[in-house]
Amino acid sequence: MFKVKTSDAKLLQNMFGAIAIIVDEATFNITPENIQLRAMDPSRVAMIDFHWPKTIFDEYQCDEPQKMCLNIAELLKLLKRTSKDETIELSLNPETARLQIAITGRYTRAFNMPTLEPQEEETPTPKITFKTTAKTTTDGLRQAIEDAQLVSDHVRIEVDTEKLTLQATGDLMGATITLQKGSDALLDLQTQESAKATYSLSYLAEIIKAAAATSEIATLQFANDMPIQIDFQQPKEGKLTFYLAPRIEVE
Repeated sequence: MFKVKTSDAKLLQNMFGAIAIIVDEATFNITPENIQLRAMDPSRVAMIDFHWPKTIFDEYQCDEPQKMCLNIAELLKLLKRTSKDETIELSLNPETARLQIAITGRYTRAFNMPTLEPQEEETPTPKITFKTTAKTTTDGLRQAIEDAQLVSDHVRIEVDTEKLTLQATGDLMGATITLQKGSDALLDLQTQESAKATYSLSYLAEIIKAAAATSEIATLQFANDMPIQIDFQQPKEGKLTFYLAPRIEVE
């Protein structure tokens, strides 16, 4: 038996919205203590590492470890019909292999949807040695990414000991966005060496837009021409981390 209940419907909407950026179908590992997901997008450019402890929810019941695979887009259709102060209960019926969704607010409605065949292959955690860690406000990072999108579909992120710079170059225009260490946007910056790498703006923009609903602080880690790891601070020891592979630039 698996069942969770929350009086904050927006919580689940934001959670599944962030997951939908990476995958359409997601296999969750559910234990008596937490819900976990680690998955790559079909192009294997981006990855999500997600972990929510049972303390996130008002009620949490899981009798034994199990896997649950869901169509995230279909579930989001239901969750987007909820308002913040409504209560949502999700329960998995092992006999019918269907997820029951009960939404209670001004009125009560109940839905059910089939679960899918779980993916057995585990996605490993990337083993990367990062040389730079930058802590930003999620809103400051989002605005910087949106500025870069005005001129290009990719961005080069550079750091030195005092600042983080986003460089975007398009056919007609270029942009340089600088976040200075200690500013309202760049809260902290630690680096062992100057580093730079280029990433897809479409992925970055979607990731940050989705995660902004769940977190005010983002921690970026990267190194020269290596994947970037973006960790979005979550409540009650939750974890929401994205990895994005670099764009290979041809000189």
